[in-house]
Amino acid sequence: MAASYADADATSQTTEEAPHARVPAERPFGAMCRTAIEGSYVTAHCHNPYPEIDRVTLHIECDRWWDIDSDGTPVEAGPAQTVRLTGRCWKEVRSAWVSHQR
Repeated sequence: MAASYADADATSQTTEEAPHARVPAERPFGAMCRTAIEGSYVTAHCHNPYPEIDRVTLHIECDRWWDIDSDGTPVEAGPAQTVRLTGRCWKEVRSAWVSHQR
């Protein structure tokens, strides 16, 4: 009987470690973006190499407390498409980044 318990343990470990056949693999997603800050102006170029649409949005945080931060409107970057996003502050830019949405 000891051998049958060992065989049962080996079988249960193998099924737990094997991936389920119907679980879809995670597909790559997201446009590659380059952001440039020149004075108070921000420009981002985003290229989407993947087959799914990526909705990219430019976010700008201004340095001065009275200067209004901005979140741009989402722009669709289709497959193999490059889009340009722009924005600005009145004075200096503290930071800028691009967010992605499926």
